[in-house]
Amino acid sequence: MSTLTRTPASQDRTYASRRRVRGLAWLMARQHRAPLIACGAATVIGALWMIHERSVALDALHAAGWPAKPADTLGGDTLHRIDTAFFDVARYLGYLPLLFGVFVGAPLIASDHESGTARLVSTQSVPRLRWLLWKAGFALALAVVTTGVLGGVFGWWWRSVRPAVSSTWFDGTVFGNSLPVLTALAVFTTCLGILIGVLVRRAVAAMVVTFFTSAGALLVADRFKARLATPRRVAFPLGGHHPAVLAHGVQVDQWVGTASGKVYGWGTCMNDEAAEACRARLGIVNSVWDYFGDDQMATIQWTATGLLLGAGALMVALAVWRARRQAL
Repeated sequence: MSTLTRTPASQDRTYASRRRVRGLAWLMARQHRAPLIACGAATVIGALWMIHERSVALDALHAAGWPAKPADTLGGDTLHRIDTAFFDVARYLGYLPLLFGVFVGAPLIASDHESGTARLVSTQSVPRLRWLLWKAGFALALAVVTTGVLGGVFGWWWRSVRPAVSSTWFDGTVFGNSLPVLTALAVFTTCLGILIGVLVRRAVAAMVVTFFTSAGALLVADRFKARLATPRRVAFPLGGHHPAVLAHGVQVDQWVGTASGKVYGWGTCMNDEAAEACRARLGIVNSVWDYFGDDQMATIQWTATGLLLGAGALMVALAVWRARRQAL
């Protein structure tokens, strides 16, 4: 009988030898298998969806005569379908940073405090600092890989059909959903969720606080992006054709100006009964635009990425420092 029965110790050794991932890496994958599976599925399905939509859009554009014919001369229905599909995907991508903050970052450590897992880990041979770093690293790796793949595919799609979509690169539809900003936003909200989870120590409460805090932070970040670079200014005759530099530029502000360079608000003389006489008296002869050029896109995006990642690093450092010193 004893020759046919395997001892528990030998079973453990055999099982351990079969595992390719061991130690804390196995623990992270096992404990957080739900978000791991969800992120993997979202990455694969989302990437395939965007690749399909890109192919459909290019087929429709080529069938309509593009690029031999300018995109703005194509049928309105074709452009509308392409623009609608593009905007729908961008809307779903825009939720990713918020979802990572609420469902990955906030409960990451808070749920372990609430369930007692953090106290159990402290009784093992793994130092608390190492466990915290593995937890934070696992969550951030999920955010980086998922948004990196999806943001890269989305940017590739946008560059292929750019003349056919109404969104400019400065709109949140493109700016915040392509690399590297999408990844930086997801990392930022995940770090924010981790910090709130450490401070609140209750998973559901941390998720609620993270939702509202992240939503507010994302709104502020979207409005703050115009301050990340200095707009350029160009003047051209009032009522005349736009210069070529504005063909792919993004308008930030608009003025009217004199030949000497003095500018007035765009509505100057608009409501005056003698608008022409008003302009002549002030010497207004030009339209003046403040704009961002295409070549400024990378600068603004990487500046925003650096700021978001820096803020995220500070929040993670604070969360780890706090978690090491608070009672379990």
